[in-house]
Amino acid sequence: MENNLAFGIDIGGSGIKGAVVDLDTGEFTTERKRIPTPQPSTPEAVAQTCRQLIEEFDLPESMPIGITFPAPVSRNVVLFMANLDKSWEGVNVAELMENELGRKVYAVNDADAAGYAEVLYGAAKGVDGLVIVTTLGTGIGSAMIYNGQLQPNTELGHLEIDGHDAETRASSGVREAEDLSFKKWAKRLTRYYGHVEMLFTPDLFVVGGGVSKKHEKFLPLIDIKTKIVPAELFNTAGIVGAAALAKRYL
Repeated sequence: MENNLAFGIDIGGSGIKGAVVDLDTGEFTTERKRIPTPQPSTPEAVAQTCRQLIEEFDLPESMPIGITFPAPVSRNVVLFMANLDKSWEGVNVAELMENELGRKVYAVNDADAAGYAEVLYGAAKGVDGLVIVTTLGTGIGSAMIYNGQLQPNTELGHLEIDGHDAETRASSGVREAEDLSFKKWAKRLTRYYGHVEMLFTPDLFVVGGGVSKKHEKFLPLIDIKTKIVPAELFNTAGIVGAAALAKRYL
């Protein structure tokens, strides 16, 4: 059974969460545990908190560990950081965590992890070709997966559309700040997804983020050719995706 398990850690601005994942099903085999993100959230402090979290589980030494970050991660190096301490920029996450945890880890952007999980276990399971997963929250996160292969570190929320950074017009946070009706917001989303559709011609859009629980209020109003569906994994997706990627690449 152990061969089908991996551990995922999802690092956010307010909390660091982890669980053991059954990679056959994409479901947790343990309770998800959460520790508040340390303040300041320096690399050393976050690594120590990850060690604390792992010590709450009886993990075999051989179990792969995947860690998500709220930032682009290229070859295990954090390119820039918005939601944790700025001292993360340029840090090699794999080296840092290996030194602190005594284990190898796989580091991945949080939106990429969530998107990968939706392809393996969620709304995009069994879909061939190009799947684009977006998370509508304070900003717009994105993940692109082509025939099951993650194309990492896309920042499609920052496309310039009509002279604006897309997420400053179409994110869920903007909808709330401007008190937009779902109908008015859907017009902005149509402009956004229509532009992404023109650039990439995807086979499927998957829409995540907390607001996707209300998908029936706005998804049917988005007028594009590509099929667009709500995400299925919600707040488990980051942990599940990180665990699956760790198993694949470690």
